[in-house]
Amino acid sequence: MYRSRIISTGSYLPERVLTNFDLEKMVETSDEWIRERTGIRERRIAAPEEAASDLALSASKAALRRAGLRAKELDLIILATVSGDMPLPSTACMLQKKLKAKGIPAFDINAACSGFIYALSVADAYIRSGTYSRILVVGTEVLSRFTDWQDRTTCVLLGDGAGAVILERTRQKRGILDIKIHADGNYWELLHVPAGGSRLQTSEETVRERQHFIKMKGNETFKIAVRTLERLVVDTLKDNNIRAEELALLIPHQANHRIIAATANRLGIGLDRVMLNLDRYGNTSAASIPIALDEAVGTGRIKDGDYILLEAFGGGLTWGSALIKW
Repeated sequence: MYRSRIISTGSYLPERVLTNFDLEKMVETSDEWIRERTGIRERRIAAPEEAASDLALSASKAALRRAGLRAKELDLIILATVSGDMPLPSTACMLQKKLKAKGIPAFDINAACSGFIYALSVADAYIRSGTYSRILVVGTEVLSRFTDWQDRTTCVLLGDGAGAVILERTRQKRGILDIKIHADGNYWELLHVPAGGSRLQTSEETVRERQHFIKMKGNETFKIAVRTLERLVVDTLKDNNIRAEELALLIPHQANHRIIAATANRLGIGLDRVMLNLDRYGNTSAASIPIALDEAVGTGRIKDGDYILLEAFGGGLTWGSALIKW
């Protein structure tokens, strides 16, 4: 039986750093307020000339270099984003062009902050079926372009960045052991961008009313996220007969320190076994897990044979997990 195994990771963060102290000059907020409620100290902001595909390109090249591969040796590109270059074509196709990986299929997935887990699940299924043997999976976001810098409840949370992994077919008893994905569209209003689609097309009125920016009901989202992620991580481990103490590392979506701490507490593991970079990068949506994974690999926090658990919750609502034996 085939499995898919992550053979390489890569990430890219823009150079510009926007601190909480910078935000104090832009909206009515404070460094203390932001840190206490979110755990965020700073975030990265893409340069004016940088689009989602540019960030994705840098992350993908890093993953290819680490794997010793060329782009033409890939079979497929799957890219997760909610802040792509443009509505049409897909950002995955823009990335394919920039990588010079001519001819291979490429497509986008939009599952908000759960996007990377969703993309990973599709790639894993393709590999298990024998359809493809080497797939590039990317999460990339330029959320700063969709951030209302007059809304202190959202602008303090979001950042830009990209992360990438390369999946390869293996017959070894390691790699991705289980992936779970879920959604509940009944709660779509908790996190959304109202205008710019076929429901509410762009007009002078939608621009004037700032309907092209991310809207979030933070308290409601927080409550549902905590309950949902607690059930998700417990069920994932139980279904695979893995005890929490066997986990080497939990790599959560980097949205809010209190959500992450609550999930770790439910598992009964200390934060020393949780990958955290939220304080430096903020919430980068679909990019947050692959960025954190690349950082964990690069700093030696993951070793051969380790069990790691990825988990995410995002707009849609969507949520998902991936249990991996490294």
